[in-house]
Amino acid sequence: MANLLINRTLKSIGNSKLITALSSRSRQFSSIAAVEQPQSDGPSSSFNFSSDGQENKNNRNNQDDSIHIKPSSSSSKHETASSSVTMPMSFMTGSIVGKRFYNQVTTRKADDGNGWTVMLDYRTLKTPSKRPLKLPTLALAKAIAAEWEYQQTDGIRPFTMPLMRLACTALERVPLTRPKVVDYLMQKFNQDLVFCRAPDDNDLTSVVNERQVKKIDPLLDWVKSEFGFKPVVYSSFFGGKQEDGLTKAIETVLKQTDDCELAAIDAIASSAHSLIIAIGIYRGKLQIEEQLS
Repeated sequence: MANLLINRTLKSIGNSKLITALSSRSRQFSSIAAVEQPQSDGPSSSFNFSSDGQENKNNRNNQDDSIHIKPSSSSSKHETASSSVTMPMSFMTGSIVGKRFYNQVTTRKADDGNGWTVMLDYRTLKTPSKRPLKLPTLALAKAIAAEWEYQQTDGIRPFTMPLMRLACTALERVPLTRPKVVDYLMQKFNQDLVFCRAPDDNDLTSVVNERQVKKIDPLLDWVKSEFGFKPVVYSSFFGGKQEDGLTKAIETVLKQTDDCELAAIDAIASSAHSLIIAIGIYRGKLQIEEQLS
């Protein structure tokens, strides 16, 4: 369901920059970027999804993820400029986090003029660590706003908001775990799906081989022209060792990305079981529809 929602959202936006910044995601993040939990810092915002003291303790014991909106003592009833909504950590795990408490979802320019934010009524959306959800493009902000707009009144379902979750990963977790993300992706590189080739001398696999030649060989030729090394294919699900020059070139690409781009590459590689496909989309060689065909 999450993949379908992402694909429809990306098609409706039609923005190639969005694909390179934040792209499709399966229901769970499998890489280390999505496993690491960042430490919360900064003061509590004017509106929170969690309460304090004994109620928090009881919630933890009962695993209650209900939304508790609590105005800070410094905010007044009519003061709207400093109001915000902070996502709970459970938002990143996929559980239902509470009922819909807002009526209108809009986007606006960030207060410092750098990036875009999402507004739930008059409240500014924040990340689980209480940082402003500052997005690089208006297209991405509108896509995330659409995810919030389509939430039902009986509960907010994070698993139907893949772009929101991926944006939080890019803004919160990738900066803290960047070397580990790159190492994780490179550890899986030799087992890339596009390096596995079905035998062509067997009636059961010859059809698969023909399709691989048609669909994957042009991608491998692009890798050779782009990086100077043509990948070696193997008739094994476990792949095989690639040339050191190609491995170093791919690692250099990953290290040169920004946090949003690396989060997107990590997400696509996890979904497609292929770092080559992810980089092909990032570099503009492939489109999302081609990855899924």
